[in-house]
Amino acid sequence: MRIIGVLAASFLLTFASCGKEADKQTTNAVDPNAPPRFDSIDWSSETKHPVLTAQEIEKYRGVVSKFYKDFWQGTNVSGGLLVAKNGKIIFEQYSGLADVEKKTPITSETPIHIASISKVFTGLAILKLVESNKIQLDQKVNTILPTFPYPETTIRHLLNHRSGLPNYANVLWEMKLEDRNNPVTNEQVLDVFATHKVGLVRNVNTGFFYSNTNYLMLALIIEKIQKMPYPQAMKYMIFDPVGLENTFVFEYDKHNDKVSSSYGYAGTKWAWDHLDKTYGDKNIYSTPRDILKLDQAMYSDKFISKALKDEAYKGYSYESKGYKNYGLGMRLLEYENGEKLMYHNGWWHGNNTVFVHDVKNNFTVVALGNRQNKAIYSAFRLAGIHDTYPIKVPSKDSIR
Repeated sequence: MRIIGVLAASFLLTFASCGKEADKQTTNAVDPNAPPRFDSIDWSSETKHPVLTAQEIEKYRGVVSKFYKDFWQGTNVSGGLLVAKNGKIIFEQYSGLADVEKKTPITSETPIHIASISKVFTGLAILKLVESNKIQLDQKVNTILPTFPYPETTIRHLLNHRSGLPNYANVLWEMKLEDRNNPVTNEQVLDVFATHKVGLVRNVNTGFFYSNTNYLMLALIIEKIQKMPYPQAMKYMIFDPVGLENTFVFEYDKHNDKVSSSYGYAGTKWAWDHLDKTYGDKNIYSTPRDILKLDQAMYSDKFISKALKDEAYKGYSYESKGYKNYGLGMRLLEYENGEKLMYHNGWWHGNNTVFVHDVKNNFTVVALGNRQNKAIYSAFRLAGIHDTYPIKVPSKDSIR
């Protein structure tokens, strides 16, 4: 293992080269009215952050290094942790194995299943379709997916989890439609909802209910509008323009014997099951460095307009008291003092993941693990490093 400290020069070169390579790709086969790609933009320099002093870098690195020692080295985490301030990596370290049998180590270029952080990617793709006037946020879902059986549901309701749709995994189990040897597809899930009179958990737009079904349906909308499979649409709309060289949508028949493995807490390899073909809600593989690139692009109004970001990064559910909320693809903590923190966690099989997009402090945390370990979620609390939020950076002493 090694700590990668000051990476500004190589990081800028990576952004520039990614943009140039993506700009070379032909788009002749794509609808000329497709969302803009902005391939030639160097997103790292597009976003203007204050320059960190050497003292600031050392201060932040010291706090994160202590956290890493306490909660990663001390708990046998397998994965990667990256922390950036003002777009500059101040801490980055990897440990563990992508494949135990082959003894393949996890490195900065090892794609790991990012679980529900995939919803951030799917949400951004939908926003780009909205921005290019291909769809509208308040458009009824059944105007795009004709068999979708809930006439009041809009795209916005899917994005902010106010559709009332139950989780499709639960539906398949309750209706005894599971076949663990034959993974179900997005289209098959839609067909189950369309033909089996699946009831809503709650009426549309009456409250928040987190459901993976929402983002599975959004992936189908992307496919229908872009006239290409979700994996290719995401590559065209998000991955290539942002220069995400090690990010892709997992395709079961293509990747199941090639991707980094997933393990339980005891180290047992996690087997594939009947839900490993569905996407939109999960099944994107990426790296901390690639997610940082996306994080930086999200600051730019050229990537997503300010007006649309204002719609996306606000809360929509206030039926119950509390500070937890959800925007259009991001979780939110909205505090009484007006401060707001955006983030998204994830879990799938043995993968635990964290992405903190702290706009107030230009601060980023990405934690990706492929061996089940809840200690990974403690990385979220590194957002307390600035004292902006009522969150404290954890330490061994504070939890004894």
